[in-house]
Amino acid sequence: MAEFIKIYEENPNPREIERVVEVLRKGGLVIYPTDTVYGLGCDITNTKALERIARIKGIKLAKAQWSFICAGLSNLSDYVRQIDTATFKILKRALPGPYTFILPGNNNLPKDFKKKKTVGIRVPDNAIARDLVEALGNPIVSTSIRDEDELLEYTTDPELIYEKWENLVDVVIDGGYGDNVASTIIDLSGGEPVLIREGKGNPSII
Repeated sequence: MAEFIKIYEENPNPREIERVVEVLRKGGLVIYPTDTVYGLGCDITNTKALERIARIKGIKLAKAQWSFICAGLSNLSDYVRQIDTATFKILKRALPGPYTFILPGNNNLPKDFKKKKTVGIRVPDNAIARDLVEALGNPIVSTSIRDEDELLEYTTDPELIYEKWENLVDVVIDGGYGDNVASTIIDLSGGEPVLIREGKGNPSII
């Protein structure tokens, strides 16, 4: 059964962050808040954890289109090919914020993502999410937790999320009510920016 850990976004307790990071290091799955909807994530380098998420989502790991949650733009060069000044300016303007940017991947991608030509990068405007990545030392792979309810695509109440997911994951963070609008997805991998999905982030940023 998952742990249910309260963390305050205004001032995340380092001890609680470290508790969650220990779970991530051991290959655990964590549900955590972002600046949009709650996300399901694991350590990007842990194959077993990635396979668990793929099973929960009912997809093959090779087919997964998940975001990499980063603490800031300094993480980018780890997994993204060198980008031009115009692209960097867009990223700097938009992040941290409710955007997912699709960028060309480089040769340092973890083995489970080696075949991917592009990666989705997120730097959420949420201190809990960024502190987790910072303390872990590498990105968290993340996917939104959807709801079967047709009216409510995303559950926003952490207690309801816990009820639904307590037997599937290892930690659910209560970081307060989440949003029910996903991130705006913008493809920057081909030179000209392309809007893939309009979500919470204003697409006029590009």
